[in-house]
Amino acid sequence: MIRVQEEPFDIAEELRGVRDGNHKIGGTALFAGSVRDLNLGEQVSAMTLEHYPGMTEKALAEIEAEANERWPLEASLIVHRYGRMQPGEDIVLVITCSSHREAAFEACQFLMDWLKTRAPFWKLEEGDDTQDAKWVDARDSDSKAAGRWSKTEE
Repeated sequence: MIRVQEEPFDIAEELRGVRDGNHKIGGTALFAGSVRDLNLGEQVSAMTLEHYPGMTEKALAEIEAEANERWPLEASLIVHRYGRMQPGEDIVLVITCSSHREAAFEACQFLMDWLKTRAPFWKLEEGDDTQDAKWVDARDSDSKAAGRWSKTEE
């Protein structure tokens, strides 16, 4: 299941909803990403995430479907926020559940690596002065991490 939303999410509530009543789940992996107040040594006072409705949901659904093809998941959830957020606010939540922990761990890591590199979101970070706002490019380290999941390397 995927959701793209502006409002905050409750991690515990989302976790309960994903696992509720499914007794085949033996392992659950969870990742929550938050806005930091510092990025590459520069102060961050706010971050704005933009996206194209429809296109973003389609891309996230494709990424989630691929995880479900690669690993025997009992359940998965991606919640990604957009809009303006302050340091400390949660941006993204990925939950993967499987009969065994290894599949849950790997699928969660895969989803986050591909969300960082393939999800159509654009990030604007503001410094102490709103005039210091700048668009943030993808990092080489994110692309390198995602590269390990390439089907051509299997």
